[in-house]
Amino acid sequence: MTASADNKLPYGLPPNLEKGRPRLLVVDDQPVNIEALFEIFRQDHEVFIATSGIQAIEMAHKSVPDLILLDVVMPDIGGLEVCRLLKNDQETKDIPIIFVTAQDNPEDETRGLEAGAVDFISKPVNPAVVRARVRTHLTLKAQADLLRSMVFIDGLTGIANRRRFDENFNAEWRRCSRHKMPLALFMADIDYFKKYNDMYGHQAGDDCLQKVAAILYGQLGRSYDLVARYGGEEFVCLLPGIEMPGAMNKARDMVQAIFDFAMPHAASKIAPVVTISLGVVVMIPGQDRQPEELVAAADAQLYKAKNNGRNQVCGEELS
Repeated sequence: MTASADNKLPYGLPPNLEKGRPRLLVVDDQPVNIEALFEIFRQDHEVFIATSGIQAIEMAHKSVPDLILLDVVMPDIGGLEVCRLLKNDQETKDIPIIFVTAQDNPEDETRGLEAGAVDFISKPVNPAVVRARVRTHLTLKAQADLLRSMVFIDGLTGIANRRRFDENFNAEWRRCSRHKMPLALFMADIDYFKKYNDMYGHQAGDDCLQKVAAILYGQLGRSYDLVARYGGEEFVCLLPGIEMPGAMNKARDMVQAIFDFAMPHAASKIAPVVTISLGVVVMIPGQDRQPEELVAAADAQLYKAKNNGRNQVCGEELS
């Protein structure tokens, strides 16, 4: 992923507007139905398959689809209950669900819509109709996501703001806890930024913040990594599923990238250019831990990096 350090970033765009092909989850216990829908959408969509209600719920959390095509009648958990469970889950409630079923009476359709579905398509499906319905609901979701995302953008830098970070952090904490995956948190601070403002003025300071934000954003390698402005001249990065060695390497790359950009900073006590200090903490969230522990530990590592001379990374892995 690359980004120009001369431009503000549209980081607030929701994932389904940033990536290429929409992700569809097809849920049906009959291979012939799965094959039919797969053939309809495979050219223009990423298609994931689930053959039971339980598997559908697992896949909805794991693959985070943009839309779900869901059968009503299944052997374990029925489609109506799957829909209700997904709509009552904070992590999946905004995924549109279209029921695709042989049941076609008005009562069944009413129950489906009351459970939270956005549409109801009868089998056997007409390819042109199902494509049009899916396209419509993907467009509506993208528009809704974009409107929601506008409150999550930092107005100065164009990257995520503190509110976006807080929401993502809580969601990733739960997800990493559920899957026993490591979660890395970076906290970065521009070294001697007050002196920079005093020497060059606040307009130059704003430009410096924009450039630092763009460089940090450009260092992210995965669509689900997050960099946000935490406040003032402080930034945070959230990287789920990364081990300590990889996290430290990524953090060092960020520090080096800021240094290499060579923004003049004559008032700095450590270098003639703008630099950052960065604290890194990696841990596997668990029921006996709280998200605040990770934030406090990352802040402590940032403080250590600044005390050790700045323009460097300090980190620890919490067991």
